[in-house]
Amino acid sequence: MELNKQSDWVARSLRSVWHPCTQMQHHETVPLIPVSRGKGAWLYDHEGRRYLDAISSWWVNLFGHANPRINAALKDQLDTLEHAMLAGFTHEPVIELSEKLSALTGHVLGHSFYASDGASAVEIALKMSFHSWRNNGHADKQEFVCLKGSYHGETIGALAVTDVALFKDAYGPLLRASQTVMSPDARLAAEGETAQDVARRAAADVERLFIERGDKIAAIIIEPLVQCATGMAMHDPLYLQLVRALCDQHNVHLILDEIAVGCGRTGTFFACEQAGVWPDFLCLSKGISGGYLPLSLVMTRDEIYQAFYSSDVTRGFLHSHSYTGNPLACRAALATLQIFEQDDVLNTNKVKAARLTQALQPLAQHEQVRNFRQRGMIWAFDAIDAPKDFSRRFFATATEHELLMRPIGSTVYMMPPYILSDEEIDGLAANTLAVFNKVMAG
Repeated sequence: MELNKQSDWVARSLRSVWHPCTQMQHHETVPLIPVSRGKGAWLYDHEGRRYLDAISSWWVNLFGHANPRINAALKDQLDTLEHAMLAGFTHEPVIELSEKLSALTGHVLGHSFYASDGASAVEIALKMSFHSWRNNGHADKQEFVCLKGSYHGETIGALAVTDVALFKDAYGPLLRASQTVMSPDARLAAEGETAQDVARRAAADVERLFIERGDKIAAIIIEPLVQCATGMAMHDPLYLQLVRALCDQHNVHLILDEIAVGCGRTGTFFACEQAGVWPDFLCLSKGISGGYLPLSLVMTRDEIYQAFYSSDVTRGFLHSHSYTGNPLACRAALATLQIFEQDDVLNTNKVKAARLTQALQPLAQHEQVRNFRQRGMIWAFDAIDAPKDFSRRFFATATEHELLMRPIGSTVYMMPPYILSDEEIDGLAANTLAVFNKVMAG
């Protein structure tokens, strides 16, 4: 009976659902996996097979599926207020969440503007930067700068500051041109260079551009510490320090996209804390709601907020989303922040990270692996001479070993939930090695 249900779900989905980031024809050979339920770090299908969610369901699920504390918060909120428009109204969950997030920045970023997904948060930051410059008499500052290999979303504005050809090329005629500077990816180190040397070279590239076009540039946007979608390109925190100083010197806004790398993923709650800097705009999404509900936001400084504060409606920031600051999503986020506090998550993660890093040493030392790297709760390595269709073959083989993993090209990465037990950590490492050996054997 369950087998029939499983087959029926797959057939119905293929007829009616257009799946994201997918060439649908590939599902003729790589079947969909119909998920029936989730519990902890595991997803289950209708036949009872389970899959360790080693990528946190696209980097969102921080504390496991069906987390009882987040569940309880949502059930309580559901009986009180499910939604109300945020234009002309407000409510306790959005106020409390904004206050708690501001406090986490030492109140440097004291104003939060809400949306529902990461790309929308990036759009908000870009528009807010340009509009604030215009309101302050600098209407010529209309250009944006991104890093080579950067990814910030797939709406038109976000895609304009993305540098991944697979996502961007088809829509080139629709996009506003942006400036692209060198990535500080530590893998670019020449012989004898350190990650800090690469950071300095990359920052020098930013400086050259700012000297040339600083009066035209509104903002530079960066994923701090890890450029995720380009293959987990990791860089030294020094880069952020240098770029922050250049932004101050040349009157350019700094936008930090912490959609994937925030919420403890890199070892501190905000990735930029490791550089000791704060941006002008900070984008959050994904893990902020614990992986439960769509929620994103942009945090910014008081001087940006004041640039819009006026009796003139046209000087206001009139961007809007119907579900802005949804009470249910905000309660999920508040429950997520409470877990961080109650469970001392950041320190606990250091112990888990050390254990998984040690367990992954057979892969780190594998003759077909290079650039094994780790930052907080992110691990990645690159396959040497990977076979054709490596990513899809790895995904399919991983499911046979109770793993949900989706390599980026020839880069295998792990971004698991923060709740893994020692047994699950050891199993993740052992099964990843087994899958890698099988795929590389061809």
